[in-house]
Amino acid sequence: MTVTRLIADVLVTCDDRFTVHQPGAVDIDGQRIIWVGPAAEAPPGRAERVQQVGGLLMPGLVNTHCHTPMTLVRGAGDGLPLERWLRDAMWPREGRMSDEDVWWGMTLGSAEMLRSGITTSCEMYLHEEPVVEAVQASGARLVMTPAVLPALDPDVDGRLATIADLHARVHDERTRVTVGVGAHSAYELPLPIVCEMAGLAEELGALFHIHLAETTAETSDFEAEHGARVVPVLADAGVFGARTLAAHSIWLDGTDLDLYRQHGVAVAHCPQSNMKLASGVAPIKAMIERGITVGLGTDGPASNDDLDLWEEVKLTPMLARVTTGNPTLLPPAEVFTMATRAGAEAVGLGDVGVVAAGFMADLIRIDLDDPVFTPVTEPADLLAHLLWSAGGRHVSDVWVAGQQVVADHEVTTVDLSEAQRQVQDRAVRLARG
Repeated sequence: MTVTRLIADVLVTCDDRFTVHQPGAVDIDGQRIIWVGPAAEAPPGRAERVQQVGGLLMPGLVNTHCHTPMTLVRGAGDGLPLERWLRDAMWPREGRMSDEDVWWGMTLGSAEMLRSGITTSCEMYLHEEPVVEAVQASGARLVMTPAVLPALDPDVDGRLATIADLHARVHDERTRVTVGVGAHSAYELPLPIVCEMAGLAEELGALFHIHLAETTAETSDFEAEHGARVVPVLADAGVFGARTLAAHSIWLDGTDLDLYRQHGVAVAHCPQSNMKLASGVAPIKAMIERGITVGLGTDGPASNDDLDLWEEVKLTPMLARVTTGNPTLLPPAEVFTMATRAGAEAVGLGDVGVVAAGFMADLIRIDLDDPVFTPVTEPADLLAHLLWSAGGRHVSDVWVAGQQVVADHEVTTVDLSEAQRQVQDRAVRLARG
């Protein structure tokens, strides 16, 4: 393998000390990083290829909860509450989707995410084969959690067999695709099925991904049926024996959060989707105080409506501060940890989300030649600008597993114009029924 050295004006590692090197260098051998540090201390003579990339290098962002093929239904059902939005606007169109539709929807969404610096996404969706194939083609990293949703596919036993088969064929932690289990929710699936799915995930050593405590109606309806809150019921039933990722997790009390901590449940926090659907504000401060792993997610492009995780990066501290009255909460290091290292941990990836030796070379370059990064009077200013002022538009270059997939703002692996045309035509067909 050829060792490539990238030298940047600023290198933000997102390691446990949030180390920043100015200037910094990263040595890449194949898919992995083999050395990181100040540029002046880079080992001489080892790199066969040296690139002075300038700007700011940092880990690629991790989108911990998404339904990316919903690019095909972006904008539909705007203004509806969650239950009507799903049943009246989303599920009828999704039920008409073919594998080819989903491939194009995922292709467009994967390109959109790569352009904004998202190198990994955790997807919950039906039609898992074309989702996997689309991401393999785009060059991104994927945690695929095939969905079980009786409203669209009532053959639950068949779905579980399909998931187990996909895991056996595709899951490989040494590659860019891993496979988990996606239970839509405890309000759409009977409790015994949720338990069975969690059991499958535990048996496979895979991620168990579920929407949980997203709305007040969901939690109150569940409590009326089962006589207790959803989190204690799932905990008592053994669901959290699997490595669990709970998306949204808004309507939780102290007991619920203690159970999350006790069982190692991670959270996919989706603030923009939560606000658009008027679902509520997740208690992020209380989660962090308990040591719960929290990552950031866009949710699907029909409830966000874009796939730019930088918006979640800004909204997360804003919501935490305005709901607690504490302007000191969630400084840049904590937020970017959620968007990178903690997000990778939440979706079960132990070698992603940090610029460090031994980790995957998933990197993004931020173009600092922009007014929003001026002025910088001390190092902390630049990190503040990165948190409050940066956006997907500032991501100029992206590498996944050492391969460059975005160069000078252009995705090199996807014909973006064709993907847009395909999604437009297919979305019109789906809307007409």
